[in-house]
Amino acid sequence: MTMDPGHGTAIAYGHEADQVDHTEDDQMNSDALDALKDRALREAERIAEALVFASSEPVAEKLIATKLPDGVPVEAVMTRLAQSYAHRGVNLVRVGEAWAFRTAADLGFLIRQEETEIKKLSRAGLEVLSTIAYHQPVTRAEIEDVRGVATSKGTLDVLMETGWVRMRGRRRSPGRPVTYGTTPAFLDHFGLEDLRDLPGMDELKGAGLLSGRVPANFQPPVSPANDELAEDEDPITQMDLEELGLLTPMGEAED
Repeated sequence: MTMDPGHGTAIAYGHEADQVDHTEDDQMNSDALDALKDRALREAERIAEALVFASSEPVAEKLIATKLPDGVPVEAVMTRLAQSYAHRGVNLVRVGEAWAFRTAADLGFLIRQEETEIKKLSRAGLEVLSTIAYHQPVTRAEIEDVRGVATSKGTLDVLMETGWVRMRGRRRSPGRPVTYGTTPAFLDHFGLEDLRDLPGMDELKGAGLLSGRVPANFQPPVSPANDELAEDEDPITQMDLEELGLLTPMGEAED
């Protein structure tokens, strides 16, 4: 590097000039690569947005990933897309392992709910649903232990008909009792991302759902974050369904 006597500016010659050129080329290549990556992410966002918008049900993240261009990380795409909708009238929200568009929470009062409830849950139904949500995976006998009263099969049937409760598996214990848990539809209906978002002690007290006589050391059980079977659970097989009367011997579901 030498000084041009006429201008007092630095001028690069020979090998030094080559180094400057290479640096500029590298910077241009890096900028071009970043631009291509950003363009790919924007296009992937459009694809993901279309998939979720067109579906009446939450769309599984795994399904979205199969529709995106190769090499585009679905997590980054959904995070960027959710951020772009964060302050709009509708939000992109995670529902378990899926995504859905939902009315912004602060605007919910403007939306008239004209859906007709098929069957309103009884007090017993609400208690059983709460017990399953907080204690899952849980058997019918364990539900009865928590509530202190017998649980009718009809109550469990109603909860499964709503689509909020399902048979998870069978406990590895004498009699192999069926274990129950909640569904993605339960999370969606109550606006939960996963089971860890269930109300805690403060929220339950604030809503008047816990009395002041609750022991000081009482804490609601912590539900699992996913639907994977526990170590003491076996999956439900077709033979189990036949035994439980949910399938005919030919494998067809009973009405």
